[in-house]
Amino acid sequence: MDRHVRRPHRLRGEIVPPGDKSLSHRAAIFNAIADGAARIERFLPGDDCRGTLRCLQGLGAELRVLEERPDGLTLEVHGRGLDGLSEPSDVLDCGNSGTTMRLLAGLLAGRPFVSILTGDASLRRRPMGRLLGPLREAGAVCVGRAGETLAPFAIQGGTLRGMHHRLAVASAQVKSALVLAGLQADAETTVHEPGPSRDHTERMLSAMGAPVTAEGLCVRVRPLDHELSPCNLRIPGDFSSSAFWAVAAVLHPDAELRLRDVLVNPTRTGLLDALRAMGADVTLENERVQHGEPVADVMARSSRLRGIEVGGALVPRAIDELPLLALAACFAEGETVIRDAAELRAKESDRVASTVAELNRLGARLSELPDGVRVHPVAGLRGAAVDGHGDHRLAMLLAVAGLLAEGETTVRGAEAVAVSYPGFWDDLGRVALGSGG
Repeated sequence: MDRHVRRPHRLRGEIVPPGDKSLSHRAAIFNAIADGAARIERFLPGDDCRGTLRCLQGLGAELRVLEERPDGLTLEVHGRGLDGLSEPSDVLDCGNSGTTMRLLAGLLAGRPFVSILTGDASLRRRPMGRLLGPLREAGAVCVGRAGETLAPFAIQGGTLRGMHHRLAVASAQVKSALVLAGLQADAETTVHEPGPSRDHTERMLSAMGAPVTAEGLCVRVRPLDHELSPCNLRIPGDFSSSAFWAVAAVLHPDAELRLRDVLVNPTRTGLLDALRAMGADVTLENERVQHGEPVADVMARSSRLRGIEVGGALVPRAIDELPLLALAACFAEGETVIRDAAELRAKESDRVASTVAELNRLGARLSELPDGVRVHPVAGLRGAAVDGHGDHRLAMLLAVAGLLAEGETTVRGAEAVAVSYPGFWDDLGRVALGSGG
């Protein structure tokens, strides 16, 4: 599907972004292994999170959709503990969702049955060796493709050993999977990362009574000796989805957008720190805590930016938003360099190569680095036909670029946004007064 976008005279309005994708996955999975019923509101209805629900149902979990609204699903999950899961009668298809595949792999490593996990063509190309290797060391039998590093793969779960895992790359998905495996091990498990990553798993499992503690860059997990308590929650807005509108507002010459009820966990908001370092007018209002997670309204306004260098500990806190930062850098004064982001090459697309290729079609001046991007500022972008490469975040990035370019931009593969933000094009039409598409 193609979408056509033009630059509007101004950007104004208020957006309630969809429920957070990371929290939606975890709320469903963790409550499915708790003891009792939980109600989850504003569960993200995107393809990735629906894939998690299908896989859990394939494992015998009892899930029911009570209501479908534009701002998300209301779910009821009846958990029956870890032992309530059963051997699936078919392959578990994770679709395009790396979170689904990795978290379920960690969970199933300790279950006494065989499971087979697969996904779409994109997910089957994404590396799984960094997770399957540690799970094998802990005692799970994992058999996959291409030197045991790619899906589909089979897991024969069973008794796991407590381990000390030292990750080479900070990854919330791998960490979360090893935490779930550690809850089922025979002794304490520790997971040490080289830098900070999202801590939603630690927060939510701790709130549900799991023996999980975080100490700096190390997470400690003791074997679970009691059932998890179910957790009712209302999912706050997804920061990664909100980021598209924040960058659009900062770059448009006449813009002011309010993004309501957004998750602003500091392990996720590296983009805000980078934009502020560039001089962006982005502020937080109405800050509060909901279910142990910080939430706020994000205000973003037209700004003048300067180029910066990005790398190190900020990168894991902004990994999904770094292509947006590259777009912002096109309009800054001076060069911007993004490094230490080789992880971008193993996403739904090679987001280094695809971001550079597609933004350059619009007149940008980006060049690839092995682990990032170098951006030279340009006088402006020009509308052109661009391709989303089957990647939901790339399709939305290109739509935002179209809001800033002269002339018409055609985004091919626009339907990919349904993976994480089914209402994206509707929200674009509401705030981009006079835009096409």
